[in-house]
Amino acid sequence: MIRARLIADDGAALELSGTGARPAGAELVGPRARVAAKLTGRGATWRAVFALRAARWGGPELPLPTGSYDVVVTGADGERLEAVAAVPLTMLGTLRAELAGTVLQVGPPVNPAYDSGDGQAALERRYATRSGDLENAVFFESFYGRNASCNPLAIDRELARVAPGVTRYWSVVDLSVAVPDGAIAVVEGSPQWWRARGASRLLVVNDWLRRRFERRPGQVVLQTWHGTPLKRLALHRPGFDPRRTVAVVREARRWNVLLAQNPYGGRIMKKAYAFLSRPIWVEGYPRNDVLVTGDGAATRAELGIGPGERVLLYAPTWREDREQMVDFVDPGALAAASDAVVLVRGHSRTLLPGRDASGPRVIDVTAFPDTARLLLAADALITDYSSIMFDFSVTGKPMYFLVPDLDHYRGELRGFYFDLAAHAPGPVVRSTDELVAALADDEGPQRHAAAYATWRERFNPRDDGHAAERVVARILDQGYVAR
Repeated sequence: MIRARLIADDGAALELSGTGARPAGAELVGPRARVAAKLTGRGATWRAVFALRAARWGGPELPLPTGSYDVVVTGADGERLEAVAAVPLTMLGTLRAELAGTVLQVGPPVNPAYDSGDGQAALERRYATRSGDLENAVFFESFYGRNASCNPLAIDRELARVAPGVTRYWSVVDLSVAVPDGAIAVVEGSPQWWRARGASRLLVVNDWLRRRFERRPGQVVLQTWHGTPLKRLALHRPGFDPRRTVAVVREARRWNVLLAQNPYGGRIMKKAYAFLSRPIWVEGYPRNDVLVTGDGAATRAELGIGPGERVLLYAPTWREDREQMVDFVDPGALAAASDAVVLVRGHSRTLLPGRDASGPRVIDVTAFPDTARLLLAADALITDYSSIMFDFSVTGKPMYFLVPDLDHYRGELRGFYFDLAAHAPGPVVRSTDELVAALADDEGPQRHAAAYATWRERFNPRDDGHAAERVVARILDQGYVAR
């Protein structure tokens, strides 16, 4: 039997020990991260220590993301050692963990006393009834706390530049999420999270507010949303559902201001969310400023991509009828057929389920924190119905639309606001073979140049590199926070 313990000394760690020959290797293998153990011992005993933290994309070492990790210990003979002693749930400061069999379960650093139904109910009551003045602070949340990105990140950076005295809280699912310099991470469901959410003068979010929300006098919610819609949203989705209607209207009433990338998106969001009498700011998307002002060299270097290599970014949207990313493309085969590096970017809703794609010249960037930097690094985009198409067009680089399930998605799952095939600024293809042929067609971009120009006039008129400046100027002018 392999002995095990969880330790918090010098950072959270899992320690295994045993007798006999030292194992040939030991790893923790999770869906989005893996950690090799430091092995010691050459005599009758051995020891393996796994630091429960990891660094990705050249960033800092951070606690492991929430999830299940296989404990893989391989003997000198190549056989996997299976019998590991169980360790009960243990709080380790930056995370919590428990070991059962050969599976380490990692969770956010929220005390189990607060993580229960009764514990959360008590925190909610305290949040709803708290008194005192609001702080000159902003509570940011992006994609339900799975990362610190998108429009909220760009607004954070501009706000930090022009109003450094404003406190900035970031809602995160766990401490594996890197937050911007100078910001304070608050783990969802913790007492600190509830307090920051209730005390901040301004909330900046890019999706629905979850859990209980009670607006305090003077508190403002800026909904930035996360993309110009092709697929039908909210009240416009196929099939009338009274519960959905009630939920949509209730959610929209929580927002004071809605940000739109373009007039087209503003008109749709206004109707889809019955956001009829409150202001819509049509200022372009702050997250796209970098597409005008930056370049992809640093991101390519972080990903280990040479400056002369062709880079294809495959970024499909999510489907209501499946948990994980669609598998319409074999990224390894695409890389070989196109002589390119293929970046695979799953939708934010596929970040937690599923595992990283792998293969020669394939890099899974689903967990990469900032999509805009990937758009800069890519030479071309392959997508389907994702709103990423309206962002990538800021760059003017080629786009390809792989839509093998077009009839099913358009007719049964979601429906569209306009005919994609008729207006797409690039080839619309139904198979990998058609995609490879389109990628090899050097004349293709020129044939779609007129459609591309019309697209940009319609969807990118305000994506000029200054959207964050305009949005933050309006925040300060309205007095939502003070300099």
